[in-house]
Amino acid sequence: MPYIQFLGAAGVVTGSKHLINTVDDESGKPGFQVLIDCGLFQGQKEWRERNWQSPPIPAQEVDAVILTHAHLDHSGWIPRLVKQGYRGPIYATPATIDLCSILLPDSGHLQEEDAAFYNKRKISKHSPALPLYTMEEAQECLKQFQPVGFDEPKQLRPEFTFKFVHAAHIVGSSMVEISLGVNGTTKRLLFTGDIGRVRDSQVAPGRVLHSGPTEGESADVLVMESTYGNRVHPKTDPRPELAKLINDTVKRGGTLIVPAFAVERTQKFLYMVRELMVSGQIPKLPVFADSPMAIEAVNIFLKHSEEFSDETKQLVQKLGSPLGWDGFSFAKTPDDSKKINDVKYPCIIVSSSGMVSGGRILHHLLLRLPDPRNLVLFIGFQSTGTRGFTIKSGAKEVKIFGEYVPIRAQVAALEQFSDHADTTELLEWLHTFKGKPAETYLVHGEPDSAGQLKDAITKELGWKVEVAQWQEKVRIGV
Repeated sequence: MPYIQFLGAAGVVTGSKHLINTVDDESGKPGFQVLIDCGLFQGQKEWRERNWQSPPIPAQEVDAVILTHAHLDHSGWIPRLVKQGYRGPIYATPATIDLCSILLPDSGHLQEEDAAFYNKRKISKHSPALPLYTMEEAQECLKQFQPVGFDEPKQLRPEFTFKFVHAAHIVGSSMVEISLGVNGTTKRLLFTGDIGRVRDSQVAPGRVLHSGPTEGESADVLVMESTYGNRVHPKTDPRPELAKLINDTVKRGGTLIVPAFAVERTQKFLYMVRELMVSGQIPKLPVFADSPMAIEAVNIFLKHSEEFSDETKQLVQKLGSPLGWDGFSFAKTPDDSKKINDVKYPCIIVSSSGMVSGGRILHHLLLRLPDPRNLVLFIGFQSTGTRGFTIKSGAKEVKIFGEYVPIRAQVAALEQFSDHADTTELLEWLHTFKGKPAETYLVHGEPDSAGQLKDAITKELGWKVEVAQWQEKVRIGV
């Protein structure tokens, strides 16, 4: 009997890895084995340590990887899987492959930078500190990616066919529909990946992609994200609040530091800031996008305009590319990044990682968190145990590079920037299903979020819902 095993994003938001094994042979011989997503764990130390552990299935026994989208908590462990011996195909949409071509090498590069910094300061428990994988290893794994377009059936075995459908989370993001032959019948599996905001810009202000994930789904087994299963996003336009935050910071002579995911969230924020400047709602400040791949990310973002909402297309047509804007700088090298630290006048710094789990944002916060004139603005989800979560939750200090840094800067958050559907939107999408799944498993959510979403789905739709547990196996077709 086939089974699904949850190797990540079960009980936590990050580390998405879901294994499908088509045969559960009592002799121990594996069947056709496919990983849906292969992401990095982020957050608490116990989760991050899982990145260094080998999965229960040897890498060389995995037959295929199917990737929902490019965010590192879904794709960032692929170089490690390849490093451990995986030689099979990695299927993804063309836009996802474009994004991974910059995200994964950048991830390796930043890990090398962090390891070098720890070794230089001698502040690691490990001697020497090592990266999980290098930039070169990440570049090497890109050779195994194979493009599959949306709504294009791809048969991997006579009994196994999959198709990508729109998830509307970020450019290229997909859900994975799988047709699986089980004992003479066909079972339909749906893995949602991350589900984007439903409806239009009035409900989800500032959304980039066209409205909503694919509707009218049907599935025997649904594996669904639950990141915002316990809350509802604000429906207000974030621009007036953002303008006030920036203006107040400028008046006290401070700098705005924005930890942001390098793909889409950063571009969305830059366009919003530029629009506020052009309309005169905020002064024309220097803006620094500090990421080794910032220029490439902008170009890929603009390349895939076929997925944009009409509002986004109009904004891009009006303002052009951020690479040509006066006063906007893109730091590619470590030296470019260090020069930003010498800026003493008000400015805006946008840098990754979005959860402050690593990368150049650490250096900016190390320098600027103790100054009450500054503002740290969060525009994305902060997983429990990350530095971002610590800062956002009102802590007095946070540990960066082995030292405790006092948090005296103002801290704020704009939840309207989220690209995840909230509880109301998730339920609205589920209502469009053609039938009731026999089994629904909630992943990619913290316990409270997943638990509350389970209760909401059970109460409103009457579905059988379980919260997935790490390394749990669930049989298909029982």
